[in-house]
Amino acid sequence: MKKTLVLGASKRQNSYANLALHHLAELGIESIGIGLEEGEVADIPIVTGTPMLDDIHTITVYLNPKRQAPLLEYIISLHPNRIIFNPGTENPAIYPKLRNAGIEVEIACTLVLLATDQY
Repeated sequence: MKKTLVLGASKRQNSYANLALHHLAELGIESIGIGLEEGEVADIPIVTGTPMLDDIHTITVYLNPKRQAPLLEYIISLHPNRIIFNPGTENPAIYPKLRNAGIEVEIACTLVLLATDQY
């Protein structure tokens, strides 16, 4: 399974991050969210801060580039296989550093990938 970290997770029902959490849960993909506020969406925990997490395969990003900057070293420290930059989160300035750390960079929409069995 592709254990997933939703970076920018939100309890707001109309947010794309929230929709992604619901779809991940429906597909049985183990997930965790990191957001500004602790809580739970579709039985997936949302935590705050930068907790050390194990076995993260995919990070899907729902943060604008400015909010990503302070998290770059944290992202790399998790050693994910890939990171998905959803529409509006693209950040070409950090792609080389991620790739140099062995992380596959994908510019895509997680919701589309999940809906079309391309995740």
